[in-house]
Amino acid sequence: MHIREETAERHTLAVIVDNEPGILARIAGLFTARGYNIESLTVSEITADKAVSRITIVTSAGPATLEQIVAQLDRLVPVHRVHDLTAEGDHVERELAMVKVRGTGDHRIEALRLADVYRARVVDATTSSFVFEVTGGRAKIDKFVELMAEVGLIEVARTGIVAIARGSEAA
Repeated sequence: MHIREETAERHTLAVIVDNEPGILARIAGLFTARGYNIESLTVSEITADKAVSRITIVTSAGPATLEQIVAQLDRLVPVHRVHDLTAEGDHVERELAMVKVRGTGDHRIEALRLADVYRARVVDATTSSFVFEVTGGRAKIDKFVELMAEVGLIEVARTGIVAIARGSEAA
């Protein structure tokens, strides 16, 4: 018997759901029970009456596993629809990070210079530290954090990926 291994690829899913108690736990439970990993998860209400939410999930899976994930999400009652933004074509992904850095003397000047290069905004400053807000793709934020580690990184908080399909159609 030959077991074929799937090559895992990173996929971004947009799941449109009724905004009701427990739906996030049910979706997370679906992933946990089957041993699927969630790399990033964001949720927000998307209608004025707050009745519908959009859950953006980033996961890595092979084609067969991803097909199972989408089918199982589609079967959940409060789920309206599931879109694999990665498979459906062009989409835009962004993440926000807040990065706290020590900043005195030359390290302060270097932190500000790097922040300027990465278009990070200073959202808080003291005489001994900064909090920067940086948005962009995962690679940009990873590199900014890596560079700030050399200057005096204290702490990082990240939102997770938000994504939307390009073009005139809704997900």
